[in-house]
Amino acid sequence: MEQTKYFIIDFDSTFMQVEALDVLAEISLKDNQNKDKAIAEIKSITDQGMEGGMSFRESLKKRVDILEANKSHLPKLIEQLSTLVSPSFIRNKEFINNYRDQIFIVSNGFKDFIVPIVRTFGIRKENVFANEFEYDAEENIIGFDETNLLSENNGKPNQIESMQLKGEVYVLGDGFTDFEIKKAGLAHKFYAFTENVRREKILNEADHEAPSLDEFLFTQKLERAHSYPKNRIKALLLENIHEGAINRLKVEGYQVEVYPAGMTEEELSEAIKDVSLLGIRSKTLVTEKVLSNAKRLLAIGAFCIGTNQIDLSSALRKGIAVFNAPFSNTRSVVELALAEIIILMRNLPDKMSQMHLGKWSKSATGSFEIRGKKLGIIGYGKIGSQLSILAESIGMNVQYFDLEEKLALGNAYSCSSLEELLATSDVISVHVDGRPENEAIIGSREFNQMKDGVVFINLSRGHIVDIEALTENIKNGKIHGSSVDVFPEEPLSNDHPFKSPLKGLRNTILTPHIGGSTLEAQENIADFVPSKIIEYINTGSTTNSVNFPNITLPNLNQAHRFIHIHKNEPGVLAEINNVLANHGINIGGQYLKTNDIIGYVITDIDKNYKEEVIKDLKMVRGTIRFRVLY
Repeated sequence: MEQTKYFIIDFDSTFMQVEALDVLAEISLKDNQNKDKAIAEIKSITDQGMEGGMSFRESLKKRVDILEANKSHLPKLIEQLSTLVSPSFIRNKEFINNYRDQIFIVSNGFKDFIVPIVRTFGIRKENVFANEFEYDAEENIIGFDETNLLSENNGKPNQIESMQLKGEVYVLGDGFTDFEIKKAGLAHKFYAFTENVRREKILNEADHEAPSLDEFLFTQKLERAHSYPKNRIKALLLENIHEGAINRLKVEGYQVEVYPAGMTEEELSEAIKDVSLLGIRSKTLVTEKVLSNAKRLLAIGAFCIGTNQIDLSSALRKGIAVFNAPFSNTRSVVELALAEIIILMRNLPDKMSQMHLGKWSKSATGSFEIRGKKLGIIGYGKIGSQLSILAESIGMNVQYFDLEEKLALGNAYSCSSLEELLATSDVISVHVDGRPENEAIIGSREFNQMKDGVVFINLSRGHIVDIEALTENIKNGKIHGSSVDVFPEEPLSNDHPFKSPLKGLRNTILTPHIGGSTLEAQENIADFVPSKIIEYINTGSTTNSVNFPNITLPNLNQAHRFIHIHKNEPGVLAEINNVLANHGINIGGQYLKTNDIIGYVITDIDKNYKEEVIKDLKMVRGTIRFRVLY
């Protein structure tokens, strides 16, 4: 017969984000000239007591003496504490209420403020074991009841022993006094709670670390707000991804590891083994070999526009969703392109370098206005179309070529062929995506078709242009000026050397893949990509995924959500529904989207079902990945 489980939970820095006496000190000492010194002393004494550096009774006496508190301070204390409950306790309020008979708050704090807080979670007064203040005639707090077991050294073990609990006892707390319960042999396991404070000395003694209540409930296989503890989701962010993204993922509760540069295939194959979320920019290649080692990977975030550095097909076949930032740095790239058009038409790169060498070369030779010049844009997508608008607004005549039919904006003209655009443009700017078919679409043949004295700009992908052919046409004068921001091979980090035959050529701008590298763009990307990944993890929605079928899902409401990713084969949906029917499960809502490779089925059901249904769904023919959300 399964034994009853009892849960012993500490109050300060566990149920609460703070130490209550520290908050009381802020209130009671508000007008004290030595307030800061007194509060610092209280916090120091608290830490010593929690880590076992001072006997508990001694630390309690010293803190109460410093407080200078009155009973009239308690309502304000309770009001403030009610807003400082640990987030994981708030979201698991349903568990606390349902298990209130088995939950005991055992604290060295004081019932005077603990009971009003925990009572709102359904915990009964008689299940709270804590100290009690003593007051004088003016209701000043002058001490505590020294006959209370919890006012003594070793008080928590003595209190638990007196309760004579018949069953398994689990302790959740952040301090040494909580560990003492396990040390005395009165608890099955001690969980060091680290959501609010991390005490290494206590962690060394614990059976398990609990970064949140979700983790504790997960290990106990108990009902919880999150189907999977977020602290178990590890995110690896490479290539100096903006701090905003790091903070966004940390706030969500994920473990975040940061690496400043790109990784080689071998390095990433090793690093990715225990990673759930991967964030990269343009340098790191996520190959089939890398993905074969990604046993836990759920999603990849490309913190840029392009995704050609990711094997999207392999990711899809493994059930890994990929998200990028298709809009966030568009303006930054367009502004750079426009600036470079003006700089190259005025032959400024050569003039600026000559000035730095002490050479004064004032001349209008080779310098032109851009007004009235014809700009040819190859690729009329998000960046190309916005460049079209801005270029026209400052007097350029715009034409473009795209493989897909696109609506011309303003007075832009759509060329019938690439050859037409190349032969008639004064300035050519390339803005195509990185699909394999676009490799070397601009080579010797295309340069020969261009007008003499053309200005050529590539801010799209490095493999789009034959660099040797570009070099030759700059040297022979065919190209008046050129700007290149992307290269077939780029250094993994700022510490690696840059090599290119374009170095040192006349009227040539070389930039280190910074088209989208403005603070505004990086901040936008750092917000957009994590938001899509978090939405996918939390709800299953795949809006803006570049490889998954796109589907926007409603929020879950008192239900569990089954996420089933499978090979796109006939009859799989019927098998899924047969499994649900065989287990007597009524479907609250069901959503299906497919592409050529996978089917994506989302099923919302009532929370009451047997675990066997999950095993059976994982056995459905063609299953790639299965998740439960709630």
